[in-house]
Formats: sequence, C-alpha cells, structure tokens
Amino acid sequence: MISAEPSINSDLIRRAFAHTAGIARHYENFTVVSFLLPRALKQHFYNVYAFCRHSDDLADEISDTAESLSRLDRLKRGVEAMYVTQPSVDDDESGTLILTALQQTVRRFDIPADPFLKLIDAFEQDRRVTRYHSFEQLRDYCRRSADPVGHLVLYLCGYRDAQRQELSDFTCTALQLANFWQDVANDVDRGRIYIPLEDMRRFGVTETDILHKRFTPAMRDLMEFEVKRTEEWFARGEALLPLVNRRVRTDIALYGRGGRAILQSIRDIGYNTLAQRPTLSKWCKVKLLTRYLLGL
Repeated sequence: MISAEPSINSDLIRRAFAHTAGIARHYENFTVVSFLLPRALKQHFYNVYAFCRHSDDLADEISDTAESLSRLDRLKRGVEAMYVTQPSVDDDESGTLILTALQQTVRRFDIPADPFLKLIDAFEQDRRVTRYHSFEQLRDYCRRSADPVGHLVLYLCGYRDAQRQELSDFTCTALQLANFWQDVANDVDRGRIYIPLEDMRRFGVTETDILHKRFTPAMRDLMEFEVKRTEEWFARGEALLPLVNRRVRTDIALYGRGGRAILQSIRDIGYNTLAQRPTLSKWCKVKLLTRYLLGL
C-alpha cells in the first residue's frame, strides 16, 4: 500500500489524466470503457489501461532487447516508487504521467503493487522467452500477462475476494489465448511462437511450418483445437457475471463476448491466421453490445 500521500500539483494530475485518457481513446473500443460504465470509474479504467498499453509497447515496439528490458526495469522501479513518493520514470515523460495518474487510482481503490509488477515481469519474459513447451508453461505466462488485468478491473469495481479473481482468471487467460491465435503471424515476425510445442507435435506441425507461414491441414487442425480449448475457458469465466454489480456487469461481460467474437473471426477465415489477422469491425463491436443489452 502507499505509505505516504505525496503532494502532487493538481495541474500535473489533470495533465496526467488527459494523457491516459488520450492513450485509451486512441486504441479504444467498447471493451476498454463502454458508455454504460459509471462515470466515476471511467478515468480510473483509462489510468489502468494506459499503464498496460505502455508496458506492452515497451516490450513490443522497441527493437533492441537490452533497451526494452532497461525501459521495463525503469518502469518497474517507478511503480515501486509510486507507493512511497511522487512517481517518476527516468527519461520517460509518458511513463511518469501514466504513473502520476495511476497513483490516484491506486490510492482511491487501495490497489497493491503485485498486479502491476506481475505484468511488467511478463513483458520482460516476452523479450527472453520465445517458445513454450507445454500448455501449463503458457498458462503460467498468462497468470502474469493477463490475469492481473482482471484483478485490477475487480479492484476498480470494489471486489477483492479470491472467488471472483479465480473466475476472472478464466476469462483473462482466454482473452490472452485468443490474442495469441489471432496474432500468430505477427508473433512469428517478432521471433515468437506461443502455440505450445507439445500441441504442435501432437498435430504434426513443425516450427519450420510456422516460421515459413505454411498453412497445412495439420496447422488448420491445430488451430481448431486451440480455439475450442479457448472457448471452454471463456465459458468457465461466465460464472463471474452474476457475482458483480449490474452497473459494471456489461463492461465485464463484453470482455468475454469480444474475445469469443475474435475466436469466431478465426473460424470464419478457416483458421488461417498465418496469412491474415482477423479483427473486429466497429459494426461488429456495436452489434455485440446491442445483442448483450437485448439479452440475445
């Protein structure tokens, strides 16, 4: 917990809030913040999202591994400092503004440092680990790259219990897996393969097939298997919805619905994400929200 309440200029806080809102709106779709989310929570969702986006960019958008790891380490030290003093990230104005905004959220909702540090740890792992031998190894990565995001959302919604966090983990891991299957080609371009090697061997797919983006019948069967398994994780996560307040239920439900729509888009292109990255159109996002509100 934050041990002191540092005095931060109100103009700086306003600038920090505008910065995180700008980041969220730049990438925004309804799964970040829908118009139904209580107004008092929107800025805090922006603050958390901006931190996640910025951390991810430090891992993916910096070509030099040493520089990427150095920037992530500085952000980690900034998070630790956020709990005792005014936030600052050396030579990173955006990072400093994000932590300045995030500190207000951390103080308001009494959020521990652990979820933020786990996320940074996962992003550091992205620069060091490029293959996963088993699904359990991939699941361990998701415990740090995805599940903490769900815990942060629950903190913002007023929930701290293990039961809701465990149910949230099913959806968050499923979202991460859906992103992996959606981004197979992009990840290959970064030298990463997230498909477990044990699954590849089971279906007769080689690393060479994937690295050369050869979509074989075996690759199609492998992707169908991964999509089906991910669908099962989304289904298990739905048990969370009756346990959250109706004021925030729609936004939480849309995480799962959006992820399942990604899985459907993978099916629609015949599972060939080596050749094409499936995405959701704005109309599809609006349709998902409308169908949820109508109970369809």
